[in-house]
Amino acid sequence: MRSFFLYLFFISSSLTQTLQAQDQSLRAYMDSKQFYAPGIGNYLELYFQFVGHSVKYKGIDNGLKGELAVILEIFDENNKSVNQDAYRLETPFMKDSIVEDFYDLKRFALNPGKYTLNIEIQDLNSNKQAIKASQGFEIEELSDGISISDLEVIEYALKGNENSIFHKSGYVMIPRISTFYPTELSSLPVYVEIYNTNQLEDSVFAVKQCILNADKGNELEEFTSFTRHKTEAVTPILRNIDITNLPTGRYILNYTLLSRSMKELAVQSYVFERSNDKEIAFDPSKMMLDPSFQASITNDSVTFFLESLIPISKAAEAKNLIAVLKTNDKDKQRKHIQAYWMATAPNNTYEAWIKYKQQVQLVQRLYSNNFQAGYETDRGRVYLQYGSPTTIVTKETSPTEYPYEIWQYNKIGIFSNKRFIFYNPDLVNNTYRLLHSDMVGELKNPAWPQILSKRNTHNGTVDNPNQYMQQNYGSNSNDLFRQY
Repeated sequence: MRSFFLYLFFISSSLTQTLQAQDQSLRAYMDSKQFYAPGIGNYLELYFQFVGHSVKYKGIDNGLKGELAVILEIFDENNKSVNQDAYRLETPFMKDSIVEDFYDLKRFALNPGKYTLNIEIQDLNSNKQAIKASQGFEIEELSDGISISDLEVIEYALKGNENSIFHKSGYVMIPRISTFYPTELSSLPVYVEIYNTNQLEDSVFAVKQCILNADKGNELEEFTSFTRHKTEAVTPILRNIDITNLPTGRYILNYTLLSRSMKELAVQSYVFERSNDKEIAFDPSKMMLDPSFQASITNDSVTFFLESLIPISKAAEAKNLIAVLKTNDKDKQRKHIQAYWMATAPNNTYEAWIKYKQQVQLVQRLYSNNFQAGYETDRGRVYLQYGSPTTIVTKETSPTEYPYEIWQYNKIGIFSNKRFIFYNPDLVNNTYRLLHSDMVGELKNPAWPQILSKRNTHNGTVDNPNQYMQQNYGSNSNDLFRQY
């Protein structure tokens, strides 16, 4: 399984989802990674992080304990149930009313192919509704050639305790689901497995570890290293990468498998975001406001244009931006806009701002609706973040599909031929939503053709395993998406 993503956050290299029912407090996060084991085959690991304070507890032995019911079921492409598990999960024993997040892990052996995972989680001490979610995913074949598992980023690893569900390759590894690394975190522990290098003619191979700037594409040399390994059926690698001096930004951690002659054999990536607050702080009281900026922003549009920076801001920048918005101080907001562009384009600050302002005004005309400004919509955000697409295919009428648009980019940074598909399931208000993209760090949904065709699909609910059964004709979105 490679790179897809349902909701949350940043970039995750696999199925990642925030689980929360609308009218209740229970919250959980889920991630998944694919591995391979000789004698077992390809298997999926599902990681759950439960938000401790969102669980309802009962007093027991001068402490607290909660209990959840978890139901997991996996369906193949023919909507046949191929694996399932239902169990009760007790929380750790909590003392003195201090509760912490807790974790769970499940493994499923699966043949290569496309699947749908249905999830239901109920807090047994609460009468509020259960969490329910469903998502498609794909398992790749890792057994028949030289390959690399998904990169599993972890909170920490400890030796020993083979009885732990988190035990693997001699370590107990607690998964990290968030891909955001604040200043307080100075290390990035990562685990990866390399398969079938014993098929090489040589007895050794190399692994290149590097970090790329996701926006500019340049490699950060100080984070690049090479290691040499003996060929084996399975080679586990556990690293702890020091990111203390990594500046604020969005990055790609790459592991590349190289032969003795430095030929690239396989590669695997993990996208994450780093915040270094000390690099983005500024003192507005010491900043002189440029008259050009003052003239280019009217008093009634200051908040609008400050908010419009959110789609192109890193997480830490957006946090500071939101704090400034809450002050309702127009002068401070103007200075923040200027400070942003001074840091972003120090050599042509005013010109860069005016160009972006024009883009914001364009997406406002094209993509705004009754309840969202243009920059708040998915299409507006993608346009502002990546620029104008090379081609746009629009289909507003179809006997089987919701209205949709396919955007294709010849180049985004270091990436080539990336595509986005937006659709309008509400059929009103110009509210096109991002359904799927093959761009790193964006929403990835292998079941997008089925969801797009739900206009003509009956009984499409989480509780119905036949939700992806199609009855349609005339749909060509899949062909158009692959064509560009």
